[in-house]
Amino acid sequence: MTQPQAILVLPHLRIQNANAIATPLTHGFPSITAFTGLMWALERKLAQAGVPLRLQAVGVVCHHHQEQVTQGYVRCFNLTRNPVDKDGSTAAIVEEGRMHLQITLVLAVSEKRPPGTPAALVQGNDAQLADWARIAGDTLAGMRVAGGSVLPSRPVPGKRVRPWMAIVPDDPEAAATAFRQWRRQWLPGFALVGRDGLLAERLQHLRTTQPEATLFDAWLHAARFNHQPLPSADGSPAPDDKVAWGDPQRPKGSGWVVPIPVGYAALTPVAHPAGAVRNARDATVPLRFVESVYSLGEWISPHRLHSLIELLWQADTDEAQGLYRCRSGYRPSPQLDDSEAPTSENWDDADAYDYT
Repeated sequence: MTQPQAILVLPHLRIQNANAIATPLTHGFPSITAFTGLMWALERKLAQAGVPLRLQAVGVVCHHHQEQVTQGYVRCFNLTRNPVDKDGSTAAIVEEGRMHLQITLVLAVSEKRPPGTPAALVQGNDAQLADWARIAGDTLAGMRVAGGSVLPSRPVPGKRVRPWMAIVPDDPEAAATAFRQWRRQWLPGFALVGRDGLLAERLQHLRTTQPEATLFDAWLHAARFNHQPLPSADGSPAPDDKVAWGDPQRPKGSGWVVPIPVGYAALTPVAHPAGAVRNARDATVPLRFVESVYSLGEWISPHRLHSLIELLWQADTDEAQGLYRCRSGYRPSPQLDDSEAPTSENWDDADAYDYT
């Protein structure tokens, strides 16, 4: 992923009744594909409004979330009672998960400039950038974000709640300095980043005791707490026969790691021609049946990110493998005491994600 030309920030968006069930196996936050889809829909609407911007990647920072569930040890989604049927019988209840969100969207943008025309996405053109940001904010206010409605933003003391744009400096040091200033505005909050390497590590660990373990087994193992007795640091017996329990794969400071969907994998080798499948959403484009692709992500505070690229997610398409997934620019700091750990340069896609 290359350094973007500029960023468009939509800060502190209040989303009501967003989709909390991203896939049949995950819930608690919309899928990252919902935000890449929003990015493309927003780009098309901006083009209709005469804004020559190309949206290339998206970053998500969550400031607040409230899943609509009942309280208690076992939680259930709050469901709506639908009106009775035409014959007076009770209508079926279709389970749906909803949640309220307050998020900041960071979009990487470039300019769609016809040949021979002067560039407008440059330093010093603050009036034009402010006008484009305003149009983007007004346009987004009438759209759905992960199935939820956008509510008017409330003033936040010391925070910018109106959309804004900024040019990313070409100099790496100047870009790093600008990013340090921008990320302060996204606090307090947590950014969702991809951690494909953790899934490869978990599979390698699981196969030490279960050689037949699959990627799906590793994903399920990483998605839960696996408590077991923990030995003491010096190997001595525990006092009063008290045994400490914990998950050795989730030590203190290991991070807020969660299972997430990252895209889709094709179920058929080739796509069906446009209009060949009945009741398709769009009969003018080819259709291909897909299933969800799963990996691991981590919620991390923006002040722990070192560059803008680490925050962004970008769509990636592999027609040969039938893979349509989102890739994160985040790369964890190398561990000095473990040079054999999988990194973004040496893990293979087949060991980095799972789809079922």
